[in-house]
Amino acid sequence: MSPKHTLNNYRELFLSERPLMDVRAPVEFHQGHFNHTHNHPLLDDQQRQAIGLRYKEQGQDAAIELGWQLATEEIVEHRLQSWSSFVKQHPEGGLYCFRGGLRSRFSQQLLRDHGIDYPIVEGGYKAMRQFLLQELEQACESAPLMIVAGPTGSGKTKAIHQIARSIDLEGSANHRGSAFGQRIGSQQPAQISFENAISQRWLQLGRKQAVVMEDEGRLIGRLNVPNNLQSAMQRAPLLQIDEPLSQRCRWVIEDYVLEPLQRVDIDTFGEQLQNNLYRIRKRLGGLRYGQLLNDFSQACLAWKQAPDPSPFYRPIEQLLRDYYDPMYNYQLQQRQGQVLFRGRCAEIVDWCREQDL
Repeated sequence: MSPKHTLNNYRELFLSERPLMDVRAPVEFHQGHFNHTHNHPLLDDQQRQAIGLRYKEQGQDAAIELGWQLATEEIVEHRLQSWSSFVKQHPEGGLYCFRGGLRSRFSQQLLRDHGIDYPIVEGGYKAMRQFLLQELEQACESAPLMIVAGPTGSGKTKAIHQIARSIDLEGSANHRGSAFGQRIGSQQPAQISFENAISQRWLQLGRKQAVVMEDEGRLIGRLNVPNNLQSAMQRAPLLQIDEPLSQRCRWVIEDYVLEPLQRVDIDTFGEQLQNNLYRIRKRLGGLRYGQLLNDFSQACLAWKQAPDPSPFYRPIEQLLRDYYDPMYNYQLQQRQGQVLFRGRCAEIVDWCREQDL
């Protein structure tokens, strides 16, 4: 195949976020993809399964023959409409399947038969994924890293959003690291997509200057922070946020009460809150769990009468003081990194800007 019909500079593809058409089946796309890619499948999930079974039982030629049988005129027309629209919007893009093999070439040929010449990503999804894994490994081993640390509600995420050279792990995981947990009304991405997003962001920032991340544990919701990144974060120096408890309570109400209540009703919010508290009931203890559950339930009932967040203040203050702060202090003692700078959230942001971060 002529070089002009292939794309193989993976670094450039990720740095430029060149739009790419992923022709894998929807189930494959949902299991892992890249931020700048769009799923326009050649085969739906059932067709992919049938052809895969035929390949396993009778070999490649039989699988290709079945593929042609399934490619009815109506299906081909539908695929071409979808692909042509994508090419028109993104003439600088390309397409790929899992390995850059049969599905890519078949899709490219269908387009070419209709007067559209569109390049294939050499090696497909598998090669691009491997490239990102290697980049993340190298970054974790050698790139300078700083960690914004602080107890729950101290504004770590607020700081990360104002620091140019930062990677927002919670944003990539679509989760907030507390008992309030997953952003209500939304879902977390696949583990592989989460890892891809971290690596791509780090690649775009480069490894010569320090990158700043928020202090995270092994899990962000149901997603694992990669082991090599966990190790690098444990070694990294800290930027320690110190905010008074009163300010932390106000920020928690903003982020975990008022923000989700813009998207879901109070009953849905209350149910999710109960579920999140239930997950940590053993660590809270029965008496404290029961009290918090009652206080939050009363706050939700009060909200129904009048949308006032103040009843949430007391249980949030108790949860921070009696549960999160002791846990954070213990975790802080386990860290290996030295504290480079200590201050309030805004002071941490100012310090980073002074360091050109």
